[in-house]
Amino acid sequence: MDLPELGTNLLNRVPPRLLSAAERYLKNVPLLRNRLAKETDSMLAELEGGLKPYRGQLPTYDKLPSQGLSREEVLREMGDMREKEEDKWKEGYVSGAVYHGDSEHIDFLNRVYALNSQSNPLHADLWPSATKFEAEVVAMTANMLGAAEANAGRASDEHICGSLSSGGTESIMLAMKTYRDWARETKGITRPEMVAPSSAHPAFDKAAHYFGIKMIRVPVGPDYRADVKATRKAITRNTIVLIGSAPGFPHGVIDPIEELSELARKRGIGFHTDACLGGFVLPWARKLGYPVPDFDFRLPGVTSMSADTHKFGYAAKGTSVVLYRGTGLRSYQYFTATEWPGGIYFSPTFSGSRPGALIAAAWASLVSTGEAGYLDATRRILETADTLKRGIRSIPGLHVLGEPLFVIAFGSSDVDIYKVMEQMGTKGWSLNGLHKPAAVHLCVTQRHTQPGVAERFIEDLKAAVEHVRANPGEKGTMAPVYGMAATVPFRGLLSDLLKKYMDLLYKV
Repeated sequence: MDLPELGTNLLNRVPPRLLSAAERYLKNVPLLRNRLAKETDSMLAELEGGLKPYRGQLPTYDKLPSQGLSREEVLREMGDMREKEEDKWKEGYVSGAVYHGDSEHIDFLNRVYALNSQSNPLHADLWPSATKFEAEVVAMTANMLGAAEANAGRASDEHICGSLSSGGTESIMLAMKTYRDWARETKGITRPEMVAPSSAHPAFDKAAHYFGIKMIRVPVGPDYRADVKATRKAITRNTIVLIGSAPGFPHGVIDPIEELSELARKRGIGFHTDACLGGFVLPWARKLGYPVPDFDFRLPGVTSMSADTHKFGYAAKGTSVVLYRGTGLRSYQYFTATEWPGGIYFSPTFSGSRPGALIAAAWASLVSTGEAGYLDATRRILETADTLKRGIRSIPGLHVLGEPLFVIAFGSSDVDIYKVMEQMGTKGWSLNGLHKPAAVHLCVTQRHTQPGVAERFIEDLKAAVEHVRANPGEKGTMAPVYGMAATVPFRGLLSDLLKKYMDLLYKV
């Protein structure tokens, strides 16, 4: 172990509060601050070319052109960019990102969008079609996630209900805002807390940050599922909601939703199942005979869920569904203003105006795919995932983390997995790097069910592992970045780097 590695290991044992204080002090030392800035700028300069590939190839606009471009010219430029970008995902080289991708399906959704491009559910009197589509998408999704069983014998105001959002992050944030307001009004909680496993999506941290909720993270077990015992210990009188994922993004495993939600039910607090990834896969996987534990409203302790229509629901980006057990709980999501001189104002989600065309596209995708279509897509995805898992496990030195269904995380005991990921990048693959532990994952979509894709992945992965093993001294370009992000103890430095990265995205 060299000195830098030893120092990092020692620093990782220092309490986070002390590390944060030390980091603030060090960042105020001019010499260190200048050195950090130089290193950061150098790293970002290496990334900038890849992020801005159209510089010098297409015109750049940092102000309005004196005369507007012809529509044909605009479409030609966009077409050129689309062709270049399609090559990166159409043949199945990308983890997640594009979940359907068939040309006929895309063309169909584009036609639906064109028909509804002017609609806005904020003006329900002008576009009642938009509210029809939204209500039916919510109802169909709820029915898929156990609403029929949950609603049986209950009054209509206790039925599963919900709304559409712009994506999984907004669905999660809406639910957390709802629990905050519900707990404040019904329980008098003014210092709310949520308890989530370390694997839960950062959208929960974002909600905590925005809405003044204290986030309490608990560890996952050796199987990468939420630790029920640790969750129980973390609950306090200020806890408003517990979190579980079905499945979690990093490792693709399903948390023990039944035990967690029952824990919440007995304590009289909320429980949210994040099924953004699995909401449109797991119900059909269960029907196909795969071992899917209960995770939805069939469990009495589950009080809300999120499920993304724009992932495995195969709708256009970006729509998602957030669901609640009863209209009483959902009402805390709504916003109303009654004293504005402009008249009464109300909106169900964060946005005021919303793109009715995307809502229509979600509806069109659901009704045109139908149960048979989702069953067939899920069967092909899970069969492909089984092929990939067997292939990964057959490569010496690699192992699959946990027991995933279709989001497959894998690590290595004897090679740098980030270098393996970088080698896969040279072969065209775009995979997701994970931390704690170091791993890589592939989210299997319909793009990967095309003939030969799974076999090509395993062949390229074997070659990548062999290359890394044969060239241990090769540093690569992105592998060190992932390694640093996984091990650097000063998380504020990493946060600063990410902010500068986002600044870079906005550079013309």
